[in-house]
Amino acid sequence: MHSPQLDKFFTNHRATHLAELQEFLAIPSISSLSEHKEDMKKGAEWLAESMRQAGLENVKIDQTAGHPVVYADWLHAPGKPTILMYGHYDVQPVDPLHLWETAPFEATVRDNKIFARGASDDKGQVFMHVKAVEALLKETGVLPVNIKFLIEGEEEIGSPNLDAYVEENKDALAADVIVISDTGMQGPVQPAVCYGLRGLAGIQIDVKGAKGDLHSGLYGGGVQNALHAIVELLASFRDKEGTIQVDGFYENVRELSEEERAAYAALEFDEVALKEELKVPALFGEPGFTHLERVWARPTLEINGVFGGFSGEGIKTVLPNEAGAKITCRLVPDQDPDEIVAKLKAHVEANKPHGVEVTVSEFDKGKPFITPYDHPAIQTAGASYEAVYNVPTAYVRGGGSIPIVASFDEILGLPVVLMGFGLASENFHAPNEHFHLENFDKGLRVIGNYYEKMAKFTPDELKK
Repeated sequence: MHSPQLDKFFTNHRATHLAELQEFLAIPSISSLSEHKEDMKKGAEWLAESMRQAGLENVKIDQTAGHPVVYADWLHAPGKPTILMYGHYDVQPVDPLHLWETAPFEATVRDNKIFARGASDDKGQVFMHVKAVEALLKETGVLPVNIKFLIEGEEEIGSPNLDAYVEENKDALAADVIVISDTGMQGPVQPAVCYGLRGLAGIQIDVKGAKGDLHSGLYGGGVQNALHAIVELLASFRDKEGTIQVDGFYENVRELSEEERAAYAALEFDEVALKEELKVPALFGEPGFTHLERVWARPTLEINGVFGGFSGEGIKTVLPNEAGAKITCRLVPDQDPDEIVAKLKAHVEANKPHGVEVTVSEFDKGKPFITPYDHPAIQTAGASYEAVYNVPTAYVRGGGSIPIVASFDEILGLPVVLMGFGLASENFHAPNEHFHLENFDKGLRVIGNYYEKMAKFTPDELKK
């Protein structure tokens, strides 16, 4: 059972909470675009004020070498566990803008969903934790556990400055468990606790040919075309079935245990329904694995964008002199991002087309993460979901990457609980991002229940 007291509070304040969330979502806190630097400050300031209003203490905005971090705490539960809640207030760019049905920073509610950039990833979920704390403090005057908030503004660009911040503030961030709501549920009515995430390694390949674009009639067939060169190079990375052809790429991949494969099979994931939902003629991926195994426990190499040449209306008969591509790899335990980037560079060098110069730039990196799912903090999260959703919780891995998770594990040495409320269908990182308000409503109650349930443990019982 979840608390009737909290249930009443959330019901009575729902309209106010949604209005506040719409304010938060209206701030275009896009961390990757320099023109939004002031909006990043506004996002941090809005969040800090919301924390103060909720009753959190020691609220502050800490500057980093990039965008600011927001910290707050409430530490008046002696002998009880301390939870460090992590999230991010930055969001992805919104392009292509013409595909949005409503303006991305004018949050709109329709069909019991809230549509806006950041609604699901991750402003909506961070906001829920703040409101759960507010409900407990206003209804009971105290929290059942100690809590610290660490909300950053650079997750969408790989958290380049957060490792240093955590190292410098290691003592201030000391806790017994880290809770992150930046993952998803298994389905609309199927809650899930995520116990593993894939890592990330990204590169950009730039191809340079002649001194400038050339007339295809005068030079075609005699000078290398940069676009043909990049296409030839990109085609070498995977075979037609999706198996990655980079030498040594699979060397350190930790294989799935039979227990995990059985657990994933027991979820009875409907691959046909997914195909129909995505409107694709067939699913695709590495042979010998189910869809869930491919997206949770196998590494990937994906071309995220290709650029070069003429793409305007009509035709322009030129040989482009420059072209490029952006590639990201999702990594699994025990792959190392630096090693993978080195192997990608070696592959580019070995497969470099004739007649052009090729350079490789490094981008986002993040290590994969996995933790035992029988840890009491993780099992308690599952029990809290079940108290509200009234169905068994699934224990899953996540296909995405949260680079700071592995850093938290290494720097702070704490168990990490990934309890999210988003759905894979909610278009985060794409036009028309949205968040199902049914999960917003239930999620508030799950979080409140989790904080209450965690109070039964001593800090020693939560040690890894």
